[in-house]
Amino acid sequence: MTTIILVLQFVLAVILTIAILLQKSSSIGLGAYSGSNESLFGAKGPAGFLAKFTFIVGFLFIVNTLALGYVYNKSKKASLAEDIKVEKPVKKSTPVIPSVPATKQNEAPKAPAAK
Repeated sequence: MTTIILVLQFVLAVILTIAILLQKSSSIGLGAYSGSNESLFGAKGPAGFLAKFTFIVGFLFIVNTLALGYVYNKSKKASLAEDIKVEKPVKKSTPVIPSVPATKQNEAPKAPAAK
């Protein structure tokens, strides 16, 4: 069931993308490639038809998204977060601090010898 709804989701996404790109915009968009015969869809051209078609496909896309989420949550009883294994860090004893070589308190470092 989830597979069918997921395939339908991809198909609706492609149809919705094409319907949006075919609509006339201020820069014409891809609507210029749909042909110059605008009397096919009526006096207003394809604008009214494409707007209604886009609304319907968009509504179906949203309903399909909600159905896909519902069906997936019903089939998967546990959360993905519950499957994560958390390893506890091993407690170490007192941390070992490396020792610094002992130097004389009043002795300054010597400059390198001149050549």
